[in-house]
Amino acid sequence: MVAKIGRGNNIYGALLYNQGKVLNNNGEILHLNQMKETADGNYTAMQLLTSFAPYLLANKNTEKTALHISLNPDPKDSIADEDYIKIAKEYMQKLGYGEQPYVVFKHTDIERTHIHIVSTTVDCKGVKISDSFEKKKSMEICRELETKFNLSHATEKQFYESSIPFNPVNYTTGNIKAQIASIVRYLPKSYQFQTMGSYNALLSLFNITSEHIKKEYRGEIKEGLVYFATDKNGNKVSNPFKSSLFGKQAGLKELRAHFDKSRENSASSKSSITEVILQAMQLNSNEMTFKSYLIQHGINTVIRRNEEDRIYGITFIDHNTRNVFNGSQLGKQFSANIFQELFSTHSLKPSKNKKAQPIPLNQANSPSSASPLDNLHPFFDFMVNLSNIDGFGLLNSLLIGTYSEDPEEQAFEYSMKKKRKKRPN
Repeated sequence: MVAKIGRGNNIYGALLYNQGKVLNNNGEILHLNQMKETADGNYTAMQLLTSFAPYLLANKNTEKTALHISLNPDPKDSIADEDYIKIAKEYMQKLGYGEQPYVVFKHTDIERTHIHIVSTTVDCKGVKISDSFEKKKSMEICRELETKFNLSHATEKQFYESSIPFNPVNYTTGNIKAQIASIVRYLPKSYQFQTMGSYNALLSLFNITSEHIKKEYRGEIKEGLVYFATDKNGNKVSNPFKSSLFGKQAGLKELRAHFDKSRENSASSKSSITEVILQAMQLNSNEMTFKSYLIQHGINTVIRRNEEDRIYGITFIDHNTRNVFNGSQLGKQFSANIFQELFSTHSLKPSKNKKAQPIPLNQANSPSSASPLDNLHPFFDFMVNLSNIDGFGLLNSLLIGTYSEDPEEQAFEYSMKKKRKKRPN
């Protein structure tokens, strides 16, 4: 079993993300510890948040007050809900959070069923709970739980190898052809994409681009693809490589067949990604925070601009369901024009003297476009008043702050970027 521990300053975002799985029938709440319970057993993210409020209000100096843990057993292990609860309780107790409020969610939206635990890093007096040697301690706890519950032994390396099958091209190391081949031969087996534009958006994550070529040969029009390695800014840095060098899967004919199959298979995945994108649009008022929010939910955003810096295309790559969607494929409320208007009316960096506010999507008419902050628990009004105390205030730290939502769903991003240096709390 592999445990991934994430920290941030957005408990509400973590609860909203996990509760979204529940509402989409891709998850359920298994257990509440030191949490306020409802009579019918149903909860909103805001109702769950109220149990953390006294701890957050008592917080002394801790910046990252949100704790989000995923416990990932081997896919071969079959674990009953009662055992998941026992595993979660013992893990939290031995890690030092047994007396904290926390909620345990089970996720079933991918083949490997696993659980998430959302809690806070500060105790009831507002003091940060020690995380010294936490990774070592967590690994020891996992080994103990594997033995106690007769689970398969799984290492972090095995976990990431199963989650991240590809590495981006590094043109400075040479052997570019082999690097490109290792990706383009297998991407169609792992991801669903419906157009050349969405295919290139996916390739861009791996520092690759492709070009569609048409040439007349002996009176006939010949079509084909060539591939290039790119730098981090998308500039070509290699000679072209014919698709035939990488097998038929990388060629135009096979890709077009894959486009058709993807259109048939991707329909059921639209609802989950559109819900998360709507939340991102409502909670983030500029491009930078919008992209960051989606990355935290396992979704990359690729934006295309013309010479006038106007957005003419946007693509979303959902690594949870392995689907790639252009905005227009998801609906009119996700068109390039909508995002051009959204991002152009806000600066890239939020002003220190101005509180960020959720953005109502007047352009969206479907029920799913309603703000997740509509008709929330009266506690929200209380938090709004608190947010006026200083700067961004507590409300923004709960709703807007950056947070690593789900280490398991972020595995793809983990392989794409260098590890950030840890900042002391």
